[in-house]
Amino acid sequence: MSSAIPPMIPSSPGVSERMRRQSSRDTKCEIEVRKLLHANGLRYRVHVPVPGIPRRNIDVAFRPVKVAVFLDGCFWHGCPQHATRPAANASSWSRKLDGNMARDRATTAHLEAQGWTVLRFWEHEAPEEVAARVARTVRRLRAAL
Repeated sequence: MSSAIPPMIPSSPGVSERMRRQSSRDTKCEIEVRKLLHANGLRYRVHVPVPGIPRRNIDVAFRPVKVAVFLDGCFWHGCPQHATRPAANASSWSRKLDGNMARDRATTAHLEAQGWTVLRFWEHEAPEEVAARVARTVRRLRAAL
């Protein structure tokens, strides 16, 4: 028996269209943080496959020092401050969003078990603060090599 989440059935054509247009990569948040990291002299890879887990990607990866950065959307990943749960199709949405959060926890645990430092941020966090924390972590780990 598969534990895969059944496909969502949109509650309306409008919802379907809105979800289809929702970007899952290269979001405004990601681009802003990446620009700041680059301006600080840091070089990285984007959308790197998670080693050993198919169909999962690290948003920003610093491979030599094994730092994985995830910039999570508040709605899709369950931000404690901003997450909402749609009323229409509530049980399907709950399964989907709970599944996303479980997958995030599993991905973090998997990477940490392989020696990665995992940094997770919410899309609402200030890009300057995110980039500063990432830069400190990367530089600290590089100095330890």
